[in-house]
Amino acid sequence: MDEGSLLTERFEEHRSHLRAVSYRMLGSLAEADDAVQEAWLRLRRSDVSEVENLGGWLTTVVSRVCLNMLRSRETRREDSLDAYAARPTHPADAAVVVGAVVGREDAVDPEQEAVMADSVGLALLVVLDTLTPAERLAFVLHDLFAVSFDEIAPLLGKSSAATRQLASRARRRVKGAPLVAEGADLARRRRVVEAFLAATRGGHFDDLVSLLHPDVVLRADKAVGPTPRPLVVTGAVTVATGAMAAMQRARATQPALVDGTVGLAMAPLGRLFLVLRFTIEDGLITGIDVVAEPERLAGLELAVLD
Repeated sequence: MDEGSLLTERFEEHRSHLRAVSYRMLGSLAEADDAVQEAWLRLRRSDVSEVENLGGWLTTVVSRVCLNMLRSRETRREDSLDAYAARPTHPADAAVVVGAVVGREDAVDPEQEAVMADSVGLALLVVLDTLTPAERLAFVLHDLFAVSFDEIAPLLGKSSAATRQLASRARRRVKGAPLVAEGADLARRRRVVEAFLAATRGGHFDDLVSLLHPDVVLRADKAVGPTPRPLVVTGAVTVATGAMAAMQRARATQPALVDGTVGLAMAPLGRLFLVLRFTIEDGLITGIDVVAEPERLAGLELAVLD
């Protein structure tokens, strides 16, 4: 085997790991593949004959590439919500949409992207997207891939202690701070919300109706519907009917902590699109607030449920 083939083989041994790191750093499969490809190009241009730990070397390289991409993204912010979805056109569907998996013209198969996002956790991707590039790198490398702070610090040009603080700050953001009572109450709310999502995904109309108070009220802001006015839908059957219309699109939705309590976050391709907040009384959903306006979404505190 010639030297070029051997180098290719060694790189391929680490490709899946590099892709996993890059995806968690960038939240986009297309960008993650670009970062991995750049790491390969840099490997080909480098003399690694003295490198004892090629996996570690490649992780460092791909992390630098991702950090540069994140910093460039911060200056551009060219990804808008409208790039990921078209607004629903049917009022009942729009009011209770819980998962519009939307298409994007990309080199990456949307189904593959959806599977990747689901495996990582949509809520985690959403929260990671709120971190600064330095916080994201420190948290991803240390907490998700067990890279030491001593190894991460040079990538950021900071001390190990400062890098540890970045990861700690990111960790607090990811975990959030529940505002509702801990333990049984939070668990009960989570069961109801997860049952709502499961019934919607599975098309189980009767199960969904049984979770809703007969006089449930759903309110959706003006960014959700086809009209410039907020939408209001009342009644268990009406709300459940609208949810059934969205059952094929609920894959891009997962439970998350929303302002300290359990809600649903819809994030096609890992980008937050809308949030559902629930009012639950005596085990029944009495109110649903659908938030899609960018300024309202930006004001929400989202975190990952354990």
